[in-house]
Amino acid sequence: MEISFKNKVALVTGAASGLGLETATQFAESGASVVLSDFNQQALDEAVKLLSDKGYNVIGIKCDVSNEAEVKSMLEKVVQKFGKLDVAYNNAGMHVAVAETADALSEDFDRAIAVNLKGIWLCMKYELQVMRQQGSGSIVNCSSQSGIVGTANLGAYTAAKHGVVGLTKATALEYAPKGIRVNCICPGTTNTPMVANAVADHPEHMDAIISSIPRGRMGKSEELASTVLWLSSEAAGFMIGQAVVPDGGYTIK
Repeated sequence: MEISFKNKVALVTGAASGLGLETATQFAESGASVVLSDFNQQALDEAVKLLSDKGYNVIGIKCDVSNEAEVKSMLEKVVQKFGKLDVAYNNAGMHVAVAETADALSEDFDRAIAVNLKGIWLCMKYELQVMRQQGSGSIVNCSSQSGIVGTANLGAYTAAKHGVVGLTKATALEYAPKGIRVNCICPGTTNTPMVANAVADHPEHMDAIISSIPRGRMGKSEELASTVLWLSSEAAGFMIGQAVVPDGGYTIK
């Protein structure tokens, strides 16, 4: 099934690498004008150049999604540039140190919630202001397989990702009557730079997770990105408030 985003404007946060960059690339390949956002200016510039050199209509906006003023400014810039926002993929997130709850640091918990949960809420807040005025739009939030099941030694991350699922459902109910769809994706362990760093930092913990995936391997960024594009498209027009779980079977055991 060919999905087209011709004449559409898409925003992707955490777009400088990994799943965010792959999703931004697929949106661009499907005809969208794409806004790439990331907190890392150098990596963002490189990602924008990569897509611009291929002839795609893309811009980059630096943003820390845990900072409300920066998120508000980002959406203002999107509207100033393109006049609308059709699709948003709220992908920006961070991993946290592996630790038992009794030994975890409160600052790690606070940062995980600020980026992985409040960051989603802030992005939706200002995306929805634009979409509500239009009477249309689609938002996909990035949760995790840890938003569906518990993950030992990742309490703060698991709590934040569960929160994304609940926030998605509540917001979807508010905006479905207004012509706006909100869903989330709950990726399993995927071969991205963030996961590579986690494997390097906590090899035993990550090896145990990867070895228990029924599919027998990690996910690929292109597999996850194509799921985001489908959820964002009219092909998924009856999907409201759903948590779609491409995880190689990890959460059904």
